[in-house]
Amino acid sequence: MPELQFKKPVNWTIEEGQQWAVVGANGAGKTLLANILTRKTALRGGSVVWNGNASIRQISFHDIYSLTDCRNAYYQQRWHAAETDGIPTAMELLGASFGDDAQALLSMFGLDDVLTKRIIALSGGELRKFLIVKALLARPRVLIIDNPFIGLDASSRQILTETLQQTATLGNLQTVLLLPDAADIPPMVTHVLPMRNRECLAPQTRDTFMEEIHATDEYTTLQALHTKPAAAHRVTLRMEKVSVSYGQRTILHPLDWEVKNGEKWALLGKNGTGKSTLLSLVYADNPQAYAHTIYLFDRRRGTGESIWDIKQRIGFVSPEMHLYYHANVSARQIVASGFFDTIGLHRKCSAEQESAAMEWMDTFNIGHLKDRMFLTLSSGEQRLALLARSFVKNPDLLLLDEPLHGLDAARKRQATRIIEQFCALRGKTLIYVTHYPHELPECINHYLELRKE
Repeated sequence: MPELQFKKPVNWTIEEGQQWAVVGANGAGKTLLANILTRKTALRGGSVVWNGNASIRQISFHDIYSLTDCRNAYYQQRWHAAETDGIPTAMELLGASFGDDAQALLSMFGLDDVLTKRIIALSGGELRKFLIVKALLARPRVLIIDNPFIGLDASSRQILTETLQQTATLGNLQTVLLLPDAADIPPMVTHVLPMRNRECLAPQTRDTFMEEIHATDEYTTLQALHTKPAAAHRVTLRMEKVSVSYGQRTILHPLDWEVKNGEKWALLGKNGTGKSTLLSLVYADNPQAYAHTIYLFDRRRGTGESIWDIKQRIGFVSPEMHLYYHANVSARQIVASGFFDTIGLHRKCSAEQESAAMEWMDTFNIGHLKDRMFLTLSSGEQRLALLARSFVKNPDLLLLDEPLHGLDAARKRQATRIIEQFCALRGKTLIYVTHYPHELPECINHYLELRKE
């Protein structure tokens, strides 16, 4: 299985008191190394030896499965209140570990109000923070976190950094952080293990690594973007006093919002303010859309169009879609499924569609992955495939919810250039969600920030 092989045998020692970052581009092998450390991947040779009875915990992007045992769940399920029976609440998952320490950590991360929520109803950022709190309450000796900061708002990133720093100072916890971008290395890290193309390079101290690193751009080639004439409409999206509630809990407060054809919007707000809920109304995933006045492409929702009519003109990617994308088919089929807005490819593509899918894979420099099964790709490579999927039908509206989630620095620059080049075309509208304002494309010219009330 070549996807589970390093080019050379791995030799690595973690000394007492050291705090590590494993840094490498998408597909470098960081997650594979973590799975070896935690014995999730069988060894062909050699051994992994931990001193004494060290308690090892690992947190990764897909750990919702271990929380909920809900592999049959789907990403729209959180918007369908009647379909969440049997999903545990956050309080139920904490169980006996809930106490003063748990309450303090939940408060630190702004999670006081999640205890009674079913776990599937948490936003991506809330879920990420809950996973971290749950892992810390287990008091592990070593904590491995894959992409620790993605999905977290700025204040939560600062809290996590300070919490890890405090535990490191007390000597109670050693961390191994898996990072695609060296810019995310926090101050408490003492050592760095660089990785490249499934090879572990020489370990370095943090100071030495930071002195030697410099910006490189391995992905500068952009293929020609294949486009069609934009459809004529004046208003891409209009909402009139739109709100979303589940029982006594209000997710989205009354909102009036108009997005004209060709505008480029940034949708901002802390974790849990309703950004993903708002996009679910636009993308026809949330049934509450029919209870409100919403116009898309100059047409009011609920006047005879199907959800497929709506989706056909929208390109969409989000952490939730990524999390629940279980289809283990080839990367090329994942990209081509964007023509039909399905999870996996269930219809035969035309020759033109096949060609367009490959052209978009080449644009994102993942053409060499076309025959790899989706679930064998790294998280960053999966995200690139889903990004290509969102562009493949040349949509009039792009809904990009944290599109750079988990990408390395060079891939972020490349994806941003593709977004900017596409949105420079006449009649292309963009709504872009991020917790990193410095990552916003230069084409952004309008802003909407959601706040908790």
